[in-house]
Amino acid sequence: MGSEASIAERTATRAHAAAIPWHVWCLAAAVASDAFGGYWDISWHISIGRDTFWTAPHMMVYMAGILSGISCGYAILTTTFGPSRELKDRSVTIWGFRGPLGCFVATWGALAMLISAPFDNWWHNAYGLDVKIISLPHSILALGETMVGLGAILLVCAQVNRTSGQYQQNFDRLLLCIGGIEVFGAALLALESTPVAFMHSAGFYRAMASTFPILLIALSFVSKSKWPATTMAAIYTVDFLACLWIFPLFPAEPKLGPVYQHITHMIPLWFPTLLMVPAFALDLLRQRLGERWGNWKSAVVAGCVYVAVFIAAQWPLADFLMSPLARNRIFGTTYFAYFDPANIVYNPYQFVRMDTSAAFCGGMAAAFVTAIIFCSIGMALGNWMSKVQR
Repeated sequence: MGSEASIAERTATRAHAAAIPWHVWCLAAAVASDAFGGYWDISWHISIGRDTFWTAPHMMVYMAGILSGISCGYAILTTTFGPSRELKDRSVTIWGFRGPLGCFVATWGALAMLISAPFDNWWHNAYGLDVKIISLPHSILALGETMVGLGAILLVCAQVNRTSGQYQQNFDRLLLCIGGIEVFGAALLALESTPVAFMHSAGFYRAMASTFPILLIALSFVSKSKWPATTMAAIYTVDFLACLWIFPLFPAEPKLGPVYQHITHMIPLWFPTLLMVPAFALDLLRQRLGERWGNWKSAVVAGCVYVAVFIAAQWPLADFLMSPLARNRIFGTTYFAYFDPANIVYNPYQFVRMDTSAAFCGGMAAAFVTAIIFCSIGMALGNWMSKVQR
């Protein structure tokens, strides 16, 4: 009996030692709150209109800033004024305060997010109730969101880099989860360049080349998983599909005009891109190159593989999404914003011809160059993050 009790006690102690601290979970929750609040906010705009500043999705987005402030403030104050020498040794010093680097980055991001809130409200009142995704206050908000996400990633990267065993595995899983949610958020910022009607244009692939490679490649330098890019792309895909299928279950009606579409429920965004295919190709390439992964030659190969595989997968999917077979709740091509004159002024089931043949070829070449540049940035960032210890 005594031996069994001792074993149980040791098992409980190891489980407690491998547990992720609450402030790390809180910062991860901030990343999730921001991403899903952003999706909900866009859906609210295209289903109902802006309504008021105090809408539920707005509060969910700004809750991310509050959660970031709580978690990072706790970590910084505990490290600065607490008695633990170990915490101080694993921290950086900024303005007399000590704490993890990721917490300082996320704190600055949280401040930017909260500062953007009244600015965004003023902007809408001054220039219109509903505007584009990329406006000045939204850009400040996006900068803050990026810093919160980067702070969370750096905080977890430091743990993955300096630990081992079950503790490292737990943080590695959390790292990929945060990375997948950040990929989800990055897709929201690229929405204006990525509707289905643009999927046969060079601009779509340039947007894809500048949106995803940095995260997919950077975290592959830190994660101990065999398939980090594929895992993050899968999380993005599952999240987008969940939103596509769940949001229409909730009622909604427009509060602004003009109203071109009869809306009775929340309108989701479109079907996710097939990011898992190029992500899988990047994972295979990384495994094949081994120690050569990270030099400029590998960046050139990665950029070319990423775009080529993306085109091979996405081009035929775009044809399918334009066909009558995709006009159902599974693929969601029957959903339109209340202010969209689809089927009234134009035919929504045809591709927008944005380029001449020469412009298309030049644009696709630019997409390959863009992918190479952003793969290079992802490799440089990943190489640095793999060395973060504090």
